[in-house]
Amino acid sequence: MELPYGITLPVGSSLGNRTGAWRVERPVYADGRAPCGHACPAHEDPQDWLYAAEEGDYRTAWTRLVAANPFPAVMGRVCYHPCETACNRGRLDEAVGINAVERFLGDHALTHGWDLPGPGPATGRHVLVVGAGPTGLTAAYQLRRLGHEVTVRDAGHEPGGMMRYGIPTYRLPRDVLDAEIARIVRLGVGLEQDSQVTDLDAALEEGFDATLLAVGAQLGHRAYVPAGEAARVLDAVTLLHDVAEGAAPRIGRRVVVYGGGSTAVDAARTVRRLGAEESVIVYRRDRAHMPAHPAELAEALDEGVVVRWLTTVARAEPGRLAVERMELDEAGFPQPTGEIEELSADALVLAVGQDCDLAFLDGVAGVEVRDGVVQVDEFLRTGRAGVFAGGDTVPGQRSVTAAIGHGTRVARFIDAWLRGREPTVAAELPVVDFEQLNPWYFADAPHAVRPRLEAARRVTGFEEVVQGLDETTALYEARRCMSCGSCFECDNCYGVCPDDAVVKLGPGLRFEIDYDYCKGCGLCAAECPAGAILMVPEPVPPS
Repeated sequence: MELPYGITLPVGSSLGNRTGAWRVERPVYADGRAPCGHACPAHEDPQDWLYAAEEGDYRTAWTRLVAANPFPAVMGRVCYHPCETACNRGRLDEAVGINAVERFLGDHALTHGWDLPGPGPATGRHVLVVGAGPTGLTAAYQLRRLGHEVTVRDAGHEPGGMMRYGIPTYRLPRDVLDAEIARIVRLGVGLEQDSQVTDLDAALEEGFDATLLAVGAQLGHRAYVPAGEAARVLDAVTLLHDVAEGAAPRIGRRVVVYGGGSTAVDAARTVRRLGAEESVIVYRRDRAHMPAHPAELAEALDEGVVVRWLTTVARAEPGRLAVERMELDEAGFPQPTGEIEELSADALVLAVGQDCDLAFLDGVAGVEVRDGVVQVDEFLRTGRAGVFAGGDTVPGQRSVTAAIGHGTRVARFIDAWLRGREPTVAAELPVVDFEQLNPWYFADAPHAVRPRLEAARRVTGFEEVVQGLDETTALYEARRCMSCGSCFECDNCYGVCPDDAVVKLGPGLRFEIDYDYCKGCGLCAAECPAGAILMVPEPVPPS
């Protein structure tokens, strides 16, 4: 049959001929790792629970969230959200307010009385956890979920570690912390307060099957500052601890805090609330090098805290300090200039680092303490069989978020030990970057702003400063997630395929490609908003 000009195939032949034979590349659906989850020290997968939250299914979202982190209401207040720093949406308009949605879910669960998932089948194994801070309590929770008995021993009057004794209540109200700890205890975790472990060997002889060392850094780092006999010198860790226990010290009208980390900022903001008219942070370097989180510093400045940059304390005398001006060298390190001036101060608060009290490990065989921390391998094992360590006790980042992540990881490693298995670290999917997305599919939608108390009201007490989102703004924020690397069934691939080779499998089941008819044109991959379709070379058929 002679075909009309320009027509090379008979009518209907595209269905009879398998046009997929023309293909040199084929599209494949491939999940990638969203950068938010990759950046989370607590090993959360925010994309997973945001997906449920944006549908208004808060119970499912919260259940997915607490699979990794039993403290969402706490984390939603104190985490410095590296997930948001990594969020691809920040390259489009503004990062998704992941931390704000996490807080909303945590508070929503407390309001509705939701309990954590119950313990698994009993294993008959018993684990001792030394320390009731974020690492110890998270590990206890995860070990109970795996069916193990857990006893937590802690030196403090109340549980929570640095969450309770190191973070002021204007950042973390104690009723929120207490409620989330209570849920863990209801799972059957044994909690023994005012029970400091002073002899690890003696504790191990009680018959525990495994032990976790999770002691927090609750000792102020010793720093030598020449001081006259009557000079009032405190350390920030003790100051914050005493305030948390309702025993605030007398500090006077003018207070200087020496240091540049978050503890220094917390101490400076706390003394303002204790009645200090002048609260001055003295820091050896400039603002660009200050390790304190910028948002915390900004709030401190709003509250009247003053920062003396490039300054160090040379000597403390009653009612005054001698301070020296510093200069940064080419490498960014402060160098003395010899220029001295006086600064009025009724008290000096030292915030130059924190240490763990590990004296109870002296002489314990197989447990090595070096540079103030316990040495562990990649599976958080010490050199003694069955003894693990995590959180502030080991080298690494010190934050509540990192501590919770350690708790989840070490629980998995302890469980493997108890079951006689080799521990493993799961391989991660490749991280999806902004260039793999099609951001023009997403409308410009800046993030919701969390309200804050006005500065004048903050310094009159310890009322919480940063407020949470309501349901409307939480839904809006969750829906800003671009689902990086994960198919959310938008139907773009289905609609743009010129060969009808994309097959819908039903709600929640995504799609598949009919390679008999896919020519490998790549339109589906090019138009996928989430970067969840890859073009790969066509497999070579076996000869």
